[in-house]
Amino acid sequence: MNTKKTTVIPKSIGYWLMTGAVLVALMVILGGYTRLSHSGLSMVTWKPVTGFIPPLSEAAWVAEFDLYKTSPEYKLRNYHFSLDEFKAIYWPEFYHRLLGRIMGLAFIVPFFYFLVTKKLRNRKLKMNLLVIFILGLLQGFAGWYMVKSGLVDQPAVSHIRLAIHLSLALILFGYLFTAALRIIYPAFTPDTAQKKSCQTYLRVLLVLVSIQIIYGAFVAGLKAGLFYPTFPKMGNEWFPVMVQKAITENGLSAFTNSPYVVQFMHRWLAVLVLLFTLITVLKNRKRQLADSIKKTHRILLVVLSVQFLAGVLTLINLVPVWLGVVHQLGALAVLGTLLMGLHLTRSAKNELIA
Repeated sequence: MNTKKTTVIPKSIGYWLMTGAVLVALMVILGGYTRLSHSGLSMVTWKPVTGFIPPLSEAAWVAEFDLYKTSPEYKLRNYHFSLDEFKAIYWPEFYHRLLGRIMGLAFIVPFFYFLVTKKLRNRKLKMNLLVIFILGLLQGFAGWYMVKSGLVDQPAVSHIRLAIHLSLALILFGYLFTAALRIIYPAFTPDTAQKKSCQTYLRVLLVLVSIQIIYGAFVAGLKAGLFYPTFPKMGNEWFPVMVQKAITENGLSAFTNSPYVVQFMHRWLAVLVLLFTLITVLKNRKRQLADSIKKTHRILLVVLSVQFLAGVLTLINLVPVWLGVVHQLGALAVLGTLLMGLHLTRSAKNELIA
């Protein structure tokens, strides 16, 4: 006889984690706006404790501006800036960092409340919270590590570090979102061979979407979206000479460092993801699956189609700020819907938070 006691996790903890996922999503969107508005290098120092206080006097603003004047971005690009122009790029980055601090408080304060009220008894939950805490710390460090790369000799951050920063944010979002779903909606449908096959499709799709998002970060960091603002061809070619040349001269490194190759990969990975999703939805029509699973897959196809269209419009319009932000929001919507699909097809063995 199995006498193992199951610890029920209060749904309030699930709502807390879902709030964290929403805050991370807002952080990603604000980060996208900060980058697209060329505001990300306006703050050249990192003050973990006092950094939540903006300049409060004219003298403080002048001092902050003087610090900015030591940066490559001011010396090489914005040397003509007035103090008011500096303020315009300072605020987006300030709010981006402030939201990061709010996220930290939104995790720590409820954590101690739930700890004191003895609601954190589930062992798996404790391990998940530890992972979330570590991911949050890594994300903050990766943000500053990225900014530092743009304060050395060129007014641009490393596209590799940008990809790391974005990837950690989306991993944190996914972890929080999945954990919250398993607490708020613990019910699951019985395991079947068809459901497991469907989950395999979704896992493959998750890998493809993850690679596509990383390439999106490469495109952003290399400003590759400003090359070949045409679709479906790149200029007048399907496989441009510049792409061929970059691969011939640089080999595998071209797939991460050449703006031509990076854009080529990003646009055709998008096509692959969309076609793979369409095939998955069509296959599901003949499977014995719960209506909720089929509905989520249809929603995923719609969200991906809208995201695909947003990407094309962003490209052909030379990356306007608002479209770039919408496109980044679309990536979050795709990821969230995909994770919902995986949640609905999870194994009965994972009734509690995994």
